[in-house]
Amino acid sequence: MPSNAANRMLLQQLRIHPELRHHPEPDRGPSVVGRVLVSVALVAACVAAYILLRGHRFEIEAVTAVAPWTDTGSIAVLQATGYVTPRRQATVSAQITGTLTEVLVDEGDHVKAGQVLARLDSTAQRASLAQSQAQLRVAQALYLQSKAQLKQNYRDLVRNEDLQARELVSMQALETARTLVETQASQVESQRRQIELAEANLKNAQFAFDQTTVRAPFSGVVIAQPAQEGEITSPMPPGGDPKGSGVATIVDMDSLVVEVDVNEAYLHRVQTDQRVEVVPDAYSKWTIPAHVVATIPTADRAKATFKVRIALDQKDPRILPDMGVRLSFLARAPKKDATGVAAAEADDSVPEGVLIPGSAVVERGATSVVFVIDRGRVHQRAVIPEQTYGDLRFVQGIANGVQVVKVPPAEINDGARVAIRKEQ
Repeated sequence: MPSNAANRMLLQQLRIHPELRHHPEPDRGPSVVGRVLVSVALVAACVAAYILLRGHRFEIEAVTAVAPWTDTGSIAVLQATGYVTPRRQATVSAQITGTLTEVLVDEGDHVKAGQVLARLDSTAQRASLAQSQAQLRVAQALYLQSKAQLKQNYRDLVRNEDLQARELVSMQALETARTLVETQASQVESQRRQIELAEANLKNAQFAFDQTTVRAPFSGVVIAQPAQEGEITSPMPPGGDPKGSGVATIVDMDSLVVEVDVNEAYLHRVQTDQRVEVVPDAYSKWTIPAHVVATIPTADRAKATFKVRIALDQKDPRILPDMGVRLSFLARAPKKDATGVAAAEADDSVPEGVLIPGSAVVERGATSVVFVIDRGRVHQRAVIPEQTYGDLRFVQGIANGVQVVKVPPAEINDGARVAIRKEQ
């Protein structure tokens, strides 16, 4: 056991110095619990900020990358849909009101210009024509009679002039002969005018008779034949619709064109004589060469579109009016040499790539990138931008059919969540 002296030494060491009894204990900093709470709060704030950042959605507009190259080495700078429309189409009806006695055509029939399509009851017109013909014959007979009488009066005048010169007849007799010649000459002129009047009446009667026969105004195909024998037809029905009383509707198949409404935002991609490929909806693997004829210089205010007319370079009986078609407006593809540089007369092979709006390509550092949309997020993809076509740009590095952000926001990054803005 320790000695008493050792114990007293230990107690002396535990005794508080008198100078320290009235001074506070120095600050030793936050406790362990406080430090733990602060650390937990900082971690929670970081987690919340991360979750908030990852949960933010960028509202964007999406576009689809398309492979525009055709077998002819051209690029489709604009895709559209339209319809086949005839430039020459007519609903033929009678020019007079009458009852149909014959209808000689049916849907699908090919007709020639002037071919008889139908006939109306012509009893009254035929009688009027016969009457006019008789009146003309009467006028002609009276004219011949007056002309013969004029010749006789002229011979009498010559005779009286000879007799009066020998003083065998009086001057009065000579003057009477002259008066008869002048009177008869006027009668002959009157009868000649009667013939002209009768001929005019005959032409009117013949015209009215011809109106009972309905003829094709041009060669084409009958696409509608609503009239039936026994119906009453007229130039304009009470409802005001000429097709309501038409005998037949004829289309000139050689006048078929394609009309398409192009949004005014893409009108600069269309030019006169521009080559177009037309694919009918009914024949999805049949491509018809065509070219732009004109852009109708009137906008549709409601739809903000312009009408473009395209002429078909090939005629085919399979092409029918009002047929739906898909169109590709073409531009020449860039040709490249062995080094990949565009050249006018280099390799004719078609480069691999897609067509997207030029606004979809942005710079990140020294790299051109696009943001590909996949299941609600975007992924940054490096691309090689090449030739531009209006507001479109040909790029390499992404696949055909993928969706990309049309105008990427400056703060968007790889992996960001996006919400596709719906078109209004």
